[in-house]
Amino acid sequence: MKEYLSRQGISFTEKDISSDENALEEMGRLAGQTAVPTLLVDGRIIVGFDENRLRKVFN
Repeated sequence: MKEYLSRQGISFTEKDISSDENALEEMGRLAGQTAVPTLLVDGRIIVGFDENRLRKVFN
């Protein structure tokens, strides 16, 4: 996910839920789960890496 976003020139903030308890709690609250990768885009949650879906979201 990070590589894809970087290649597309999309800025993002990475939060490591394995070392940041606040990020883990935030993810659970927003997404209802703690699967990675998870992306929050304009209030929409995207879980997992799906290049086709990401293209649709960012185009």
